[in-house]
Amino acid sequence: MTQHPEPRSLTALPKAHLHLHFTGSMRHTTLLELAERDGIVLPDALVEDWPPRLSAADEKGWFRFQRLYDVARSVLRTEDDVRRLVRETAEDDVADGSHWLEIQVDPSGYAARFGGITAFTDLVLDAVRDASRRTGLGIAVVIAANRTRHPMDARTLARLAAQYAGRGVVGFGLSNDERRGATTEFAAAFKIAERAGLMLAPHGGELLGPASVRTCLDDLHADRLGHGVRVAEDPALLERVAREEVALEVCPVSNVALGVYSDLTSVPLPTLLEAGATVALGADDPLLFGSRLAGQYATMRAAHDLDDEQLAELAAMSIRASRAPEDTKSSMLGEVKAWLAD
Repeated sequence: MTQHPEPRSLTALPKAHLHLHFTGSMRHTTLLELAERDGIVLPDALVEDWPPRLSAADEKGWFRFQRLYDVARSVLRTEDDVRRLVRETAEDDVADGSHWLEIQVDPSGYAARFGGITAFTDLVLDAVRDASRRTGLGIAVVIAANRTRHPMDARTLARLAAQYAGRGVVGFGLSNDERRGATTEFAAAFKIAERAGLMLAPHGGELLGPASVRTCLDDLHADRLGHGVRVAEDPALLERVAREEVALEVCPVSNVALGVYSDLTSVPLPTLLEAGATVALGADDPLLFGSRLAGQYATMRAAHDLDDEQLAELAAMSIRASRAPEDTKSSMLGEVKAWLAD
């Protein structure tokens, strides 16, 4: 292997992006432009003070985060807005070295403006196909329920996701504040998605500790965990996660921004990797955290002194944990080897 005097480019490293929320993927410049177009007054945290200073240490902090997200979602007024968001997200992911993206969306958050959850899902999937053709990026959709809503709503979304299984939708998730509601009450929704052959990816193990991870594994049969990073606090459970090959969608910048960890060096990535866990770095909500996919790799390289072989393995793990077609995975893994050998 050629020894480089300088670290290899992280934007040139082929990778998959497995944890990215729909509105949270919007460019900040697009948010400002769409808001100005329709006379929407944005809070200072989304304008002069962007990216906002956030914390989720308590419910008040999470409420502020959710309020900013809801304000940002309100600027999406037309079908062209949705198509623009998806296209620009794909362009940004390609610029960061992503070859495959699984974007997460809760259709119920957009249903009132776009004709219902089915109509909005059709729109998103059409926008995804168009963006994929334009950019060459492979893109799939994960439909996610909101844990602050009734579990019956989650069942409705699980049935919706099942209808689109194999037609652009690859997974089913559960998002929002882990401290709200009872995770076990969403088991029936996940059973619907599981029967449809969808990948199961609930959020867990970020705002709450290892017990949240265990519930996601035992009751929701998680294939991947949105975040899951705090499983590092329970060595036995971490060993189980590694043994069962449950991928962790770790989002370092958002972990620190929300106060889960005090700084990037405290994100326990080395602990996860030493235990043999599968880790896929993700950007979560770049619109609110100010950092996209390549930034996650860059911060972990700097914080934990990762070498190029470790970074290449992180990228390879993201690819293996994705729901990309097998031939696509094989091609991407070959490109990771080429990056490392260059």
